[in-house]
Amino acid sequence: MLLLLASLAFVQYVRTSSSDQNPYLVTDYSRLHPVKVERVLQGEAEAQLIGLVRDAKTKGLKLSIAGQRHSQGGHTYYKDAIVVDMTSYNQVLSVDPQAKRIVVQAGATWEDVQKAVNPYGLSVKTMQSLNVFTIGGSISINAHGRDIRNGSLIKSVESFRLLTAEGDIIQVSRSENAELFPLVLGGYGLFGIILDVTLVLTEDEVYRESTVLMNLDEYSHYFQNEVLPNPDIRLHIARISVAEDSYFKEAFSKNYTVDRSLKLSDHNKLKSNDNWVAPGKLLFNINRSTDWGKNAQWNLQKQFFVEQSEKIVSRNNAMRAASEFMEYSQPGANDLLQEYFIPLPQFDAFVQRLGAIVKEEDMNLLNITIRYVNKDEEAALSYAKQDMLALVCLFHAPLSKAGQQRMKQGVERIIDEVIVSEGSYYLPYIAYPSLEQFRNVYPGYEHFFAKKKEYDPDELFMNYFYEQYGG
Repeated sequence: MLLLLASLAFVQYVRTSSSDQNPYLVTDYSRLHPVKVERVLQGEAEAQLIGLVRDAKTKGLKLSIAGQRHSQGGHTYYKDAIVVDMTSYNQVLSVDPQAKRIVVQAGATWEDVQKAVNPYGLSVKTMQSLNVFTIGGSISINAHGRDIRNGSLIKSVESFRLLTAEGDIIQVSRSENAELFPLVLGGYGLFGIILDVTLVLTEDEVYRESTVLMNLDEYSHYFQNEVLPNPDIRLHIARISVAEDSYFKEAFSKNYTVDRSLKLSDHNKLKSNDNWVAPGKLLFNINRSTDWGKNAQWNLQKQFFVEQSEKIVSRNNAMRAASEFMEYSQPGANDLLQEYFIPLPQFDAFVQRLGAIVKEEDMNLLNITIRYVNKDEEAALSYAKQDMLALVCLFHAPLSKAGQQRMKQGVERIIDEVIVSEGSYYLPYIAYPSLEQFRNVYPGYEHFFAKKKEYDPDELFMNYFYEQYGG
């Protein structure tokens, strides 16, 4: 027994000896750049948060705002700062079924929102595919998802209350303190603490799923001619093969089409999507390490989704995708997201260049999902300069200095192609792109950072994204 305990202690020591596993340092989902912070404080009450901001300003401390910490570029913490964990500030304050509005505190999750609105036959317009994220975090990154009709999340936000760097609470909307609206939405927590949000809702609906297999070079034409013109297709995703046998040659499209012949009440019970997590986790782990695993993953994925064709699902349930099978916590490496937004006319050429660069740089690409996002001219740091197809790329990479340098080299080559394609990339992920590339892709950066200095001259609200690109 003593030998067993000693062995377990040694294993735990080895695990935590890596800085990305150190329980005394704070990091985010990426596990890159773990640092010591002043403290982590749970947001619990409005008066408490006001006192915190005013006290931090007086003492010259820094504040970082955190939700689920799934942003991967240091957006939710900073060295020696106070991390304000908003996940306890999570109440649904009101639901107005007639006006199709919900008011919810920033630390509540999309699952909390779904549970609150589902009994009224309502649903959110836009959110990520997973419902585990906080509302405040999602609007701070101006998220998007499977909905192809309602654009990025900024279009669903009517107003919010913001705790500013002066310790004041202000109402922000398109008519009140309007200058802050496009800065805070997609502003990565740099302008204050979002307290609560008023969201515009839509009807819950019954969808019939369908999956179409195709060659990758057929996808763009199919999407523009078969999916977009059909108003009854409300949600859409697609996937590209990264398997050795069909690398960047095959794809499949998954559509969610309204079926008005079915009663919502027969299909709107909220369901868990955690079936098959254990075998899925095993298969995805093999996908990380072998070509055989990537082939198996792709072939089983195709078979599974084709078999799901004609499945009936409510809108709220379609927005509850499982993710547990993709979780990875082993020391020294991690699964890291990057996302590229490409105008529809440039999509085919860009995808082929992307596949070539990934091969040439020997990047371990695990999965690519395609989504669509409508043009957004409102957010100050908008990633959708025109109607875009988004390529969500999941890479497996070492967290070592050498491994991260190789990853940075590959991503910078990809971003060069993004720029040639007049596209953009998503800022919530690791800041591999150079400062020059950032400024090229986000020409509104000067205005954004100038307003940051105007509204927060002491840089009370701080994170690593701002230090790298705007500090």
